[in-house]
Parts: sequence; C-alpha cells; structure tokens
Amino acid sequence: MFDLLSLAYPWIKALHIVSVISWMAALFYLPRLFVHHVEQAGSAGRMHETFAMMEFKLAQFIMRPAMMATWVFGLALVLTPGIVDWTMIWPWTKGASVIAMTVFHVWLKKQVKSVESGDSTVTGRQFRLLNEVPTLLMIVIVFSVVVKF
Repeated sequence: MFDLLSLAYPWIKALHIVSVISWMAALFYLPRLFVHHVEQAGSAGRMHETFAMMEFKLAQFIMRPAMMATWVFGLALVLTPGIVDWTMIWPWTKGASVIAMTVFHVWLKKQVKSVESGDSTVTGRQFRLLNEVPTLLMIVIVFSVVVKF
C-alpha cells in the first residue's frame, strides 16, 4: 500500500493541488455572492431566486466535491512514507488550518440555506469581512508547507 502511494506521489500531489485550487475558488466566491445577494436581491423575487440557485450550485457541485477531494488526496499524501515529519510544527499548523477551513466551509453551507430562506442575520459588510477567513487560513497553510517551520 505505502509503496503504491510512493509511486503515485506526483499524481496524488497534482490532484491535491487542483482540488485545493477549486475548493479555495469556491470559498472565495460564495461569500461574495452572499454580499450581493443580501445587499441587492433581498429575500424575494427573481433576482433572489437566481442568487439562491447560484449559491446552491456552487456549494453543492463545486465546493463540496472539491473539499472532499482535497481531504482524500491530502490524507493520501500524509500516508505517503517520508512526506510528513510529525516532530515539526508545520504539519500541525497546516492540519489545524485545514480543519478550520472545513468548519468555515460547513458554516458557509448553512448560510446557503439561511440566505435562501431569508433567515440570515449576516449583513453584506459581515460577509465581506468573513470573506477574508479563507485568505488568512490559506496563508498559514502555504507558509506551513513551503517554509516547513
């Protein structure tokens, strides 16, 4: 099993990077959709329905599969011999950041339903600020993996 992971390492790494890029794109875009939805479309009408459909499809058909692929390929990398040195700090900071990113993902998924039903209490300004969460986590993850502190 571990020999197979070592042989497949470049492919797994490439697939992991592609899935991370897809996941991050969705995590960046969905809060921006929410901003325009709550500020421009309100909670009823054709524009509301269009935004709700866009948000649902982004979350369900891009963000969710990309997150799942990121986790699968990331765990495959972790299991590949010689890739992770658990005595260093970087795998722990990366792991904690990925878990935090996943929590943010789950929160966004709940917001899709909340904004669609008109029950969301989050303002456009708050969505703008929350849009920085994945950026900060991405910075921690990239520096953890590249610098390996």
